Amino acid sequence: MSVHSSLLLRALTVAGVLAAFLLPTTSADASAPLRTHAAARGKFIGAALATSPLSNENSYRTIAATEFNQVTAENAMKWDSTEPSQGQFNFSGADAIVNFATQNDMQVHGHTLVWHNQTPGWVQNLGASAMRTAMQNHISQVVGRYADNPAVVSWDVVNEAFEDNGNYRTSFWYNTLGQGYIADAFRAARAADPDARLCINDYNTEGINAKSTAIYNLVSSLRQQGVPVDCVGFQTHLAIQYGFPNDFQQNLERFAALGVQVRITELDVRMQMPRSSSKDATQATYYRNVVNACMAVTACAGVTIWGFTDKYSWVPDTFSGQGAALIYDENYQQKPSYTAVHDALAGGSSSDTTPPSTPGTPSASNVTSNSAQLSWTASTDTGGSGLAGYNVYREQGSNDQLLGQSSTNSITLTGLSASTQYQVYVRARDGAGNLSSNSSTGSFTTTEGNGGPGPGGTCTATPTVQTQWNGGYVVQPVTVTNTGSSGITGWTVTFTLPSGHTLVGSWNAAVTVSGQTVTAKNAAYNGTLAPNASTSFGFQVSRPNGNTQTPSGYTCA
Repeated sequence: MSVHSSLLLRALTVAGVLAAFLLPTTSADASAPLRTHAAARGKFIGAALATSPLSNENSYRTIAATEFNQVTAENAMKWDSTEPSQGQFNFSGADAIVNFATQNDMQVHGHTLVWHNQTPGWVQNLGASAMRTAMQNHISQVVGRYADNPAVVSWDVVNEAFEDNGNYRTSFWYNTLGQGYIADAFRAARAADPDARLCINDYNTEGINAKSTAIYNLVSSLRQQGVPVDCVGFQTHLAIQYGFPNDFQQNLERFAALGVQVRITELDVRMQMPRSSSKDATQATYYRNVVNACMAVTACAGVTIWGFTDKYSWVPDTFSGQGAALIYDENYQQKPSYTAVHDALAGGSSSDTTPPSTPGTPSASNVTSNSAQLSWTASTDTGGSGLAGYNVYREQGSNDQLLGQSSTNSITLTGLSASTQYQVYVRARDGAGNLSSNSSTGSFTTTEGNGGPGPGGTCTATPTVQTQWNGGYVVQPVTVTNTGSSGITGWTVTFTLPSGHTLVGSWNAAVTVSGQTVTAKNAAYNGTLAPNASTSFGFQVSRPNGNTQTPSGYTCA
């Protein structure tokens, strides 16, 4: 690629129109490398690379160059590598990664500028003023070194700033500088490279949960203040024994509605060793699910796998007894997960027309007034695309309701109505989208509601339309406040969508729709409110072009 075309590629990538630039006039060949199919979809497919095997192993170097069009330095751009002593910079490893990418027409994502790990002790022991100065200087020097290099298009500016419960991580950064260090870091990065895309990155944020919601709220707040947060990275370190986050795509969509780019930054899918064909099939399904979610969200720039060969993976050293997390084995042989990624990038085409076997009858346990656990005998799949998971439905005649999805043969249903009988059945789905026949119907009845506002317990729901565009809008937050004199252990908010409006996503509430009436019930973690206490949820709606109406008639009980 010429210098001129490289500069153009960087400008277009940063502008968010990589899709238009990379789209070829003909479709990619079915057996083409991953990068060819990704480019045909306007996305990148990347890998985290280590400098030692990149320099010393031909197979490693060849696969990296052939299969991927994006690269992240696994360690070479971190603080302990680039500035081990104050003011003494070493860019040998970082330069090696950037040079390799430049030679092979790959874009580079810088990782990472401000993190509580792999940061030298001399930084951690500074006072507030000196630490802020050191941070700003480090960002200026590292980002500034590559500001004119068309290959380096984006950076993880702040990494892992939150705990899983949604609180700020009490790192030395936070303890010394307060939460303001995050905004300071982004402003310093923008000053060092006005064109780079600047990201906040974290793990355990794939689903809609306390941590991802905390990041969502922070990004929303920072952008409203003019802080240049352009991108949110989802690390996506998954494990087949914990199930797949079935609200992953929905989560990506709600961040995209903030106006940021989203990207999968550190994908791997580990398993309990030893490896087996059934574990490989589940792993392949997880990889396929992640790629499909990114392909379905316009604002998702692409997927970076954290390495690509099991020969060099961080997993066995970090998670005892686990491994085999990547798409090539330790002998550089492609695994079923490679095929899953390839086929998902190629458009999900599959010759598999054989549905999975019919799952067993669902049985209920731990039934409460608003939840129940279901389990059933697992299905099998012989069509070749692998068992992807299960859909759970409530039988209601001509309009059966999808209650939930699971990647395993069990699920916990929430947001159910009290004192209500549920007739439920299950259908298995495979990686090609084939659905099994309905299982036999199981039945359970929820208990009487003992939650909700107690004596003197009442609540209000106050919506805020956060952002609007021609074809839709996001309402966030809907603030639910206990206005009564005693605590409540549950709440239900109802409101009415204007005609022609359709709910496309929600978070922090169990939401059902009947006609244009929406009912939002508390999630398991935000139903208990003391007097005057508040919580919130949000949702996204599509609407006809030119229609500027928003929901009305909010009530809380």
